[in-house]
Amino acid sequence: MSKYILPVSVFGTVFGCAVLLKNHVTGGRCKSKATIHGKTVVITGANTGIGKATARELANRGGRIIMGCRDMEKCEAAAKEIRGKTLNPHVYACKLDLASLKSIRQFAEQIKKEESRVDILINNAGVMRCPAWKTEDGFDMQFGVNHLGHFLLTDLLLDKLKESAPSRVINLTSLAHIVGKIYFEDLNWENKKFDTKQAYCQSKLANVLFSRELAKRLQGTGVTVNAVHPGVVATDLGRHTGLHQSQFSSSVLSPFFSMLVKSPELGAQPSVFLAVSEEMEGVTGRYYDVMTEKEPAPQALDDEVARRLWEVSSRLVGLKEDRQTLPAGSNQSSAVETKKLSPRTVAAAGDSRSGTTIN
Repeated sequence: MSKYILPVSVFGTVFGCAVLLKNHVTGGRCKSKATIHGKTVVITGANTGIGKATARELANRGGRIIMGCRDMEKCEAAAKEIRGKTLNPHVYACKLDLASLKSIRQFAEQIKKEESRVDILINNAGVMRCPAWKTEDGFDMQFGVNHLGHFLLTDLLLDKLKESAPSRVINLTSLAHIVGKIYFEDLNWENKKFDTKQAYCQSKLANVLFSRELAKRLQGTGVTVNAVHPGVVATDLGRHTGLHQSQFSSSVLSPFFSMLVKSPELGAQPSVFLAVSEEMEGVTGRYYDVMTEKEPAPQALDDEVARRLWEVSSRLVGLKEDRQTLPAGSNQSSAVETKKLSPRTVAAAGDSRSGTTIN
């Protein structure tokens, strides 16, 4: 019997350390018990993964949940499942394709017509390291969906968010933003060899820059904006990365990966924390790594790059200047409609020093 003591002790120690490490890495659950009865929450990409888990938790807390998804069959099934599990009848599926500016405008128009308020907007949907695909409007898929789609959607819902203040906007980003660059001279990878990793990192850096610039422009309105990296979560987001497709990675690396990765339920906790916790009241323009406020990468703190990205993004999605959110005190008297330009033309127009890469 004694010969088993050492192996069992070693196994128990390793297992215990793995559990403690996983708890530390995942960040645990949102400790706030706040409910959101009477509040309306819009969540993009809510039919699976983190978005679905976030919708379920916020439905459990009494919110009216609008799930914006591209695949309506999956979205309807997810909404039905959440209604059944939470006994909250106010969970709805709505068509939203973030790769289509037309779809985004139609979705926003539906929300403005049918909803009396929008208290929480969670820009959760995203794509990661996909091939060199283009959106319906000709944008790089990752930049178009992860940044431009949410940029336009947020702008179109701002009036509702302001009317419902205090309200909150949560933008999901990634730790990958720390190696991101904004390639103003070629945002859509039309003139250089496509790099799916760099395209993803660019879009995630754009999320943080957008959050900081929007927070600045919304000062005094009662609308707060924050960005969050949810951690490493087991979702379908990494389906294009090729992770664990080899025999070695499947048999050797997967067990270690599974000890560190968290479930969608735990992955949703940072979004829930930013959406409901009392300590987040009035907090804006910040970056969170899971549920801990941290300083983002230096390039995410560049106010000039953030402003320039805002201006280029506005032109790309065809916003009117009088619809753009301007900083407090800005003169809007000369507002004119921005003509819709091609992605290549707009990217160049937004850079008077065309050919310069902002690091």
